[in-house]
Amino acid sequence: MKITQLTTYRVAPRWMFLKIETDEGITGWGEPVLEGHVRTVEAAVHELSDYLVGQDPCRINDLWQVMYRGRFYRGGGVQMSAIAGVDQALWDILGKSMGKPVYELLGGRLRDRMKTYCWVGGDRPAEIVEGIHKARAMGFDTVKMNGTEEFAMVDTHAAVDRALEKFALIRSTFGNTIDFGIDFHGRVSMPMAKVLLRELEPLRPLFVEEPVLAEQCEYYKPLAEATSIPLAAGERMFSRFEFKRVFEAGGIAILQPDVSHAGGITECVRIAAMAEAYDVALAPHCPLGPIALAACLQVDMVSQNAVFQEQSMGIHYNQGADLLDYVLNPEDFRVQDGFVAANTRPGLGVLVNEERVQAASRNAPDWRNPVWRHRDGSVAEW
Repeated sequence: MKITQLTTYRVAPRWMFLKIETDEGITGWGEPVLEGHVRTVEAAVHELSDYLVGQDPCRINDLWQVMYRGRFYRGGGVQMSAIAGVDQALWDILGKSMGKPVYELLGGRLRDRMKTYCWVGGDRPAEIVEGIHKARAMGFDTVKMNGTEEFAMVDTHAAVDRALEKFALIRSTFGNTIDFGIDFHGRVSMPMAKVLLRELEPLRPLFVEEPVLAEQCEYYKPLAEATSIPLAAGERMFSRFEFKRVFEAGGIAILQPDVSHAGGITECVRIAAMAEAYDVALAPHCPLGPIALAACLQVDMVSQNAVFQEQSMGIHYNQGADLLDYVLNPEDFRVQDGFVAANTRPGLGVLVNEERVQAASRNAPDWRNPVWRHRDGSVAEW
């Protein structure tokens, strides 16, 4: 079997799908995307086609190394996202060629279903109680939300109180019937992270994500030592070599690599194993589309330390299309009691509605995250 063609489809709301075809008629799908940089990743994918067309798609390890090491410069969000989507599609082909789910080819699943959570509240967290009611009606008992809006490096007590009010309201409304994670989204500096974490402790959030930016990962350990709240991070790290420094520094309790950013299934299985060796839990980042979610679930099924799976059903970014709009088997992603059951279909287990994908790609939007500014006019972290 040989690879014959790579085709990319940019689609709403902010995703890109990749189809890899072979001379035996077996096709594989991947989701190579870096939100806000889709056209750049698309170009990177097609640059990789020189290394892939004519090759055996089942030699995934070799092709991964060629894509990663074959061009001297390596790493970074764009290149690793391109590799990730190709890697997902190659695993999809291999699984389909053997009539087995990817997790069976990775040693077999060690769980029957995976705990999931959903987003509420939007970029500027609001209407959170209403959002949680909707999430519960959809089968979720765990949610995540942004912690703050713009936040100065040293902000006021009033700003801290505004951030805390919404989480206090969750506890007073739902008690312990709901679990919630809080995403600081890199908007909070080290001095203010210490303040917020201390004040949040009585409200018992499940975790705090990106308490500071990934480039400030040396502060994860002192922040962890100052709080009992588990700290999570990883969506802006792109290979096991970046994660290695985080493990060595300590402080992170939950690791969140993105299977569409961090080198795909091949690399994320390695990262998950590294995390397990450091007694760190796994909760893959995935506010993306159905192929990315299907790939994440394959990793979850073979990772002992996997605890939660993010997914984008109803997320505020999904303008123009939602998670299951491009698939023919939405029943395989149904959430029941907060869990998604292991998918027994071959490959990634997602049946792509190619006709709809092609139609959507003819007028795909170019999504960009907003640029925020502080009150003094300086650029704020989004």
